[in-house]
Amino acid sequence: MQRFLYKKLLEWKGSKHRKPVLLQGARQTGKTWLVTEFGKHEYLHFVYLNFEETPDLVQLFKEGLSPDKIIENIGLYMGYRISHEGTLLFFDEIQSAPKALTSLKYFQEKAPEYHIIAAGSLLGVSIGKTSPFPVGKVSFMNLFPMNFTEYLMAAGEEQICKKLLEMKAPKQFPEPIHDKLLGHLKIFMFLGGMPEAVADYLQNKDVQRVREIQKDILRAYERDFSKYTEKLQAVKTSEVWNSLPNQLSRENKKFKYSDVRKNSRASSYELTMEWLSKAGLIYKVENISVPKLPLSAYADAGKFKVYLHDTGLLGAMLNLSSTLILEPTTLFSEFNGAFTENLVACELISHGHEKLYYWTSGNAAEVDFIIAKNGKILPIEVKSGLNKNKKSLQSYADKYKPDMVYRLSPRNFIQSGNFTNLPLYASNLLAANEEV
Repeated sequence: MQRFLYKKLLEWKGSKHRKPVLLQGARQTGKTWLVTEFGKHEYLHFVYLNFEETPDLVQLFKEGLSPDKIIENIGLYMGYRISHEGTLLFFDEIQSAPKALTSLKYFQEKAPEYHIIAAGSLLGVSIGKTSPFPVGKVSFMNLFPMNFTEYLMAAGEEQICKKLLEMKAPKQFPEPIHDKLLGHLKIFMFLGGMPEAVADYLQNKDVQRVREIQKDILRAYERDFSKYTEKLQAVKTSEVWNSLPNQLSRENKKFKYSDVRKNSRASSYELTMEWLSKAGLIYKVENISVPKLPLSAYADAGKFKVYLHDTGLLGAMLNLSSTLILEPTTLFSEFNGAFTENLVACELISHGHEKLYYWTSGNAAEVDFIIAKNGKILPIEVKSGLNKNKKSLQSYADKYKPDMVYRLSPRNFIQSGNFTNLPLYASNLLAANEEV
């Protein structure tokens, strides 16, 4: 299974300005697997320490944070001398070892010759709370659930995937290829991007097994709510989390606290929303009324939509039937297009857009996503069906005169004036580092 972050890790390995890496990502996105594969294939020696699985490992850092002493202790624990040459040190679930996290600062300052990657499922939640955080001394990387192009590679569609990734301008695919890609996309939307679910399906083609894997992951998340938050906060986190599928199922997907609990207010759930966001489980998409750069300066933090980080888990929470995979476009429009919008949000974020926004003009028009790319603002409307109506996009275009407006839909590539329709499977063309 190929993850595109592997290439970024290779660049990090060869950099003269290398710092320890903090690899963030929600539980079950494949962080341990990726770093293990990287360590075993790119280094002569791979040293793996898991602080959650073996809590006593924190004692290796008890005598101080001197890199020499830490390396000596790790060597005594492993039973062999640890050399910086040809060795990757992997500190997994590092949020369980605050001193290990702080030690990265001293490795960067005093022993930069060591190659160190640290990872944790709840790093975003934990860092800076129990110990000093090594600001400026580490490089951050994020591992999201698999995106569609990574799924295509895993499914053996290397040629089509390569074509999508190399495409620099919209160009129609022959209809058989277009239909084939839509078929893969429907399967991917049901599976989601959790590597275990994808790998199991590709090996066994059993959607019921996939659903059980997804439910196991959801149960693990619920355990995290209780394990890493106080009792009252854990209850609130579960309430918000379990409300999200129904929030997305509404025609108006603006998040409502009253849908979590009757008469509840934002102040009661601010910490909950922050926890879920930092844990990588949700993506908040804030509203802007004026599309100007920087978009963050014109965002209304109190008005937002929330998407789950994985469509497969969204489907599991709603008990989505696998028979929808077989129907032409029903899956895309299911639950008022919730799955399609959620898919696009996940794809855009996995392709480098750290923050997404949406635009509204009163109750008259709404553009689903607004992104900043190469100094320009791109409006993106998502259509779950074959309807050609683009009233909201046109309203936006009439008002702000953008160079280009985009629609993502099940239709093939279409280019007409300043309007581009991209098939839902080609959202990678809007990647943060790509020209369109």
